[in-house]
Amino acid sequence: MIAVGCILIYLAIRRKMEPTLLLPMGFGAILVNIPGSTLTEAHGILSWLYETGIADAEVFPLLLFIGIGAMIDFGPLLAKPWLIFIGAAGQGGVFLTMMLASFFFPLNDAAAIGIIGAADGPTAILVSMRLGSQFIAPILIVAYCYMALVPVIQPLVLKAVTTKDERCIKMHYTPVGVSRSARIIFPVAVTIISGLIAPDSLALVGMLMFGNLIRECGVLSSLQKAAEGVLSPLISLLLGLSVAPMMSGPSLLRPETLLIMGFGVLAFVFDTVCGVLFVKAVNLFAREKINPLIGGAGISAFPMSSRVVQQIGLEADKQNHLLPFALGANVSGQIASVIAGGLILRFFA
Repeated sequence: MIAVGCILIYLAIRRKMEPTLLLPMGFGAILVNIPGSTLTEAHGILSWLYETGIADAEVFPLLLFIGIGAMIDFGPLLAKPWLIFIGAAGQGGVFLTMMLASFFFPLNDAAAIGIIGAADGPTAILVSMRLGSQFIAPILIVAYCYMALVPVIQPLVLKAVTTKDERCIKMHYTPVGVSRSARIIFPVAVTIISGLIAPDSLALVGMLMFGNLIRECGVLSSLQKAAEGVLSPLISLLLGLSVAPMMSGPSLLRPETLLIMGFGVLAFVFDTVCGVLFVKAVNLFAREKINPLIGGAGISAFPMSSRVVQQIGLEADKQNHLLPFALGANVSGQIASVIAGGLILRFFA
């Protein structure tokens, strides 16, 4: 496990894979696995971080969502509201993976593994904790590692499920002004509607939308900058340290971890494919065709997935700029992933 910790530190520093989380997770793994370490005993600092930040009140995932909300601009979605359906379709991999994993794991663990496909670390933590999964540490590591690997995984999948002609479909973006009132009303309305649809998602959706309300209200600019630039990375660091007590050898070094890694890949692949196939189905009836690559941005890996879609679109046609549409689908996926987590909690917790 000390070697595993060193590998995580290497990935964070050398490969720049989610460094704000993998670096403290790797260092925490070293701290708790040194023989004679007392950091995870009743009054140890790491034990206290785990109990306070995750186990008891889930403080760290929820605070992290405030920072994430303060970073997200929902303008592209408000300008093209139909993109919300692509974000919803992009969560299909969560449920497909959960069904497959249920053949190998108890249902609560299978549901927690499926949420890896949401490409949303805080959601993965909260759902796996509330479901009482025994694989929280490997789920968290796999979720964040694969989020960092989106620029590697998604291009392969997108090119495999689309043709060159489909990737060349041009989409002309007409700028649409979004009023300040709409930007302020949106997080409030989403919180209410999501709470009615999936009450168990209310904590995550509420914190995400509260962070966005801080961004859009226009009277808390200093707090918005603090939430985006200070709160988010600081909570990520504390979150990485707080999962260290779960990173002992017996809990992580077992065959099930390899299965979770495999299902994690499937979750990301299924999410991407579901989004693309949804757009292809819409194109059968649509007068103005949508580039199927947009469907790949329906997962919650913001903004990496949007950049991947833009890059592949430009490879197919130098004049094909898909980023405005991809961003709208991507932020839709952020909302949809939290609602998907809430639905899983509602039915399986």
